[in-house]
Amino acid sequence: MKRNFLIGAMFVVALTGLGLTERALEQTAQAQAKAGGQVPIFEVDPFWPKTMNNLVFGQTIGLGVDEKDQVWIIHRGNDPTNLDGTEYATPPANAKEYYRPGETKVSECCDPAPPVVAFDQGGNVVHSWGGPSLHPDWPDSNHGIIVDHKGHVWIGGNGGPDAHILKFTREGKFVQMFGKKGGRNVDGKPVPNSNDMENFGRVAKVFIDVKANEAYVADGYYNKRVAVVDVDSGKIKRYWGAYGNKPDDSPMGRYDPKAPLAQQFRTPVHCAEVSNDGFVYVCDRPNDRVQVFTKEGKFVKEKQFFPDTLSDGSVWDIAFSRDPQQRFLYMADGANEHVYIIDRNSLEVVSQFGTGGRGPGQFRGVHSIAVDSKGNIYTTETYTGKRLQKFVYKGMGAPQRGVPWPTK
Repeated sequence: MKRNFLIGAMFVVALTGLGLTERALEQTAQAQAKAGGQVPIFEVDPFWPKTMNNLVFGQTIGLGVDEKDQVWIIHRGNDPTNLDGTEYATPPANAKEYYRPGETKVSECCDPAPPVVAFDQGGNVVHSWGGPSLHPDWPDSNHGIIVDHKGHVWIGGNGGPDAHILKFTREGKFVQMFGKKGGRNVDGKPVPNSNDMENFGRVAKVFIDVKANEAYVADGYYNKRVAVVDVDSGKIKRYWGAYGNKPDDSPMGRYDPKAPLAQQFRTPVHCAEVSNDGFVYVCDRPNDRVQVFTKEGKFVKEKQFFPDTLSDGSVWDIAFSRDPQQRFLYMADGANEHVYIIDRNSLEVVSQFGTGGRGPGQFRGVHSIAVDSKGNIYTTETYTGKRLQKFVYKGMGAPQRGVPWPTK
């Protein structure tokens, strides 16, 4: 009897899951019809980037493409020493798994790559640098990287005491710091303060608005806001929370998909990207939603994506297609392990690629996404994924699903 009950329960669950899948596919088909049936299609390039010999990445936590189409990443984790053997100021908690006191290497493999690495279009390393030996206020944990229109590389501080953003030249020479490491501490402990006009709260990502000379900061892992700063001075010019509300740092409890939509962002606020037509798209990751604003912080609209996704949420990062109208959003979902192609007007998913796994075109913690001038997509992976992948734009075609393996 008990066995029959279990089989019956499993059958009901399977039917429920099938129904959810069918509804999702139906919604996707409707959105595809609105988009004219043609969507951007991609193929993974399993040979990009080129091998870095004995160097390995940790959690690959930031990604940006500059005006030269150079691809910049920043990573962390499993890296208790720099390549010259000097120890990090704060070694990762799991450093003992790889190193013993006084040892900088215990076997032939492997050496940690420098925290910042840039690749050219051929997949060759063109820049590599970073760590506390480069600057004493190097973040305890870095997150996010972008190169601005003046050739400066921005890096977000994302560790416990990190309340700052650092700027360097492409070659790794220090330029400027906004905020102050430890600047958010009260009685020696870091606390959130989403209304602070001097410091940040564990920054997730930065977007540069070239025409306005402004930077949009997804702020972040302690704070619950988007902050807009002057590119040159770092002065915070304006900021806002969910729905354009004044940010409130009161505890919100765990996300519940059955509850009314939260009136504040949940941490982390994971991205704030500005479209060509002047709208700000914000990744409210644990709330499974994108919220859209004007540049002044006026709420325009929102969309939840796969709202039953718990834990780290579904909306990790977004990038825009490279056509002048930016018809499509590309969204990384590191919980369900897909990249979604979204009609920007309707905010409906029209295609997707990737599955969970470790092969080319699969993901484990797909974290960041960026697009070069040719329309190619790049992704990085955190957790145990620890890598950078390239997906080659192949024009417009029928919607995809699964691993976008090369056809020839």
